[in-house]
Amino acid sequence: MLTPAAFEPAGRKPRQGKRGLRFWSVRRARLMERLYTWLEAVLHGLGPIVKRIGPNRAEGPVKFFEAGIKKTLFDCRMCGQCILSSTGMSCPMNCPKNLRNGPCGGVRADGNCEVYPDMPCVWVEAWEGAQRMAEGDKIRAVQPVVDHRLKGRSSWVAVATGEHTGA
Repeated sequence: MLTPAAFEPAGRKPRQGKRGLRFWSVRRARLMERLYTWLEAVLHGLGPIVKRIGPNRAEGPVKFFEAGIKKTLFDCRMCGQCILSSTGMSCPMNCPKNLRNGPCGGVRADGNCEVYPDMPCVWVEAWEGAQRMAEGDKIRAVQPVVDHRLKGRSSWVAVATGEHTGA
């Protein structure tokens, strides 16, 4: 029996093959990058409003929309510290080992995951997505370790208030 990753909901198996919107989003990483750049500007503009309302009060409604959009498009795990713009629009939290800075040594010859052999490696997908992006070199930046205390939090609220700049 396979053990799900720390950010996988109980009983949820990873997606198989290259189906699903998360793979569609990686194949269209340049478009997603443009949309993210626009959204980031909007969030920065809303920052004073979010601060006035209070980040804690804004969290619930913002998280509702963020989770709906990001789970659909990226199979997001709501880690609270999104780095999609630095990982070719491939969410690294889909890696069963939760690797944040590149693939493990067990990537199979066909580019699939060591843990789930039918699943493409998140980092192989990330590299391919980054090659399509204008700022694809961001994938080379070393990311900080995951702060598990932020799991389930909105990274959009953090961007709006200046607490998270992406990477």
